[in-house]
Amino acid sequence: MTEFSLEQLAETIAQRARSGDASSYTAKLARDGVAACAKKLGEEAVEAALAAVQDDAEELTKEAADVLYHLLVLLEISGVPFSAVKAELGRRTGQTGLEEKAARPPGQV
Repeated sequence: MTEFSLEQLAETIAQRARSGDASSYTAKLARDGVAACAKKLGEEAVEAALAAVQDDAEELTKEAADVLYHLLVLLEISGVPFSAVKAELGRRTGQTGLEEKAARPPGQV
């Protein structure tokens, strides 16, 4: 099996989203726009949650891959680099999740 990374996937998505290739699903998603991509990400997230509740590890694995892919597509077409998300996650690793949440401004989820 070849080495794989989310960074490589993000780069492939970026290239395909900009390609305009009529045979590319990623290019089609990019043409459909942010709202359609956000809806698709939500659908995939629900499917992943349902697979988890049903204790279906194989299906959860597949749906989790779909969630990651669709999230990266949404980030790309929204102009948010994956590196920015990684940096934010890195920033948060210095504290617990509860500490991070408590430090947020009032009203921020």
